[in-house]
Amino acid sequence: MPFRRAIAFFLPSAVLATALSGLVYVAVQQDLRIGANDPQEQLAEDAAIRLEAGASPVGVVAATTVDIATSLAPFVVVYDVNGTVLATDGQLDGSPPVIPIGVLDSARETGHDAVTWQPRAGVRFATVTVPWSGGTVMAGRSLRLVEERESTILLLVGAAWVATLVALAMASLAAGYLWPRAGEA
Repeated sequence: MPFRRAIAFFLPSAVLATALSGLVYVAVQQDLRIGANDPQEQLAEDAAIRLEAGASPVGVVAATTVDIATSLAPFVVVYDVNGTVLATDGQLDGSPPVIPIGVLDSARETGHDAVTWQPRAGVRFATVTVPWSGGTVMAGRSLRLVEERESTILLLVGAAWVATLVALAMASLAAGYLWPRAGEA
């Protein structure tokens, strides 16, 4: 009988602990991922403003070239209305990065598009694309560090969840045995 009581105490507590652990992980993961777009928002919007003010496409990208497959540095790509690269400070496998045309079209239609782009296995970027009168500007940067942090958070939350379940099981067993039996007061 005490073991059955322990199970009755443990099951709802385990469900609650699981739900709360999942909530913590999702909240932190989403904060990390959404925050990964912040520098690109600023870079893309500032470049578009400068282009609208008459700056040349070459004038809104950095002077140094970034190998975006290995670097954590952000990069900017200026596209014309047809999706042709006008200027960039990023290179992917020796060529300018060309994001799918649907992203550029969406940015022109909605005024903004933020996507995760994976041009090849093992290379993922957080990108933000905004329109300007001559085309679009895309800014991106590697998600490598963000994804490493997400993995660390998953391990930490998973370990805390297991420890919580063990503690709940022990507490439930103790409560099951301490619960007064019929006729005891």
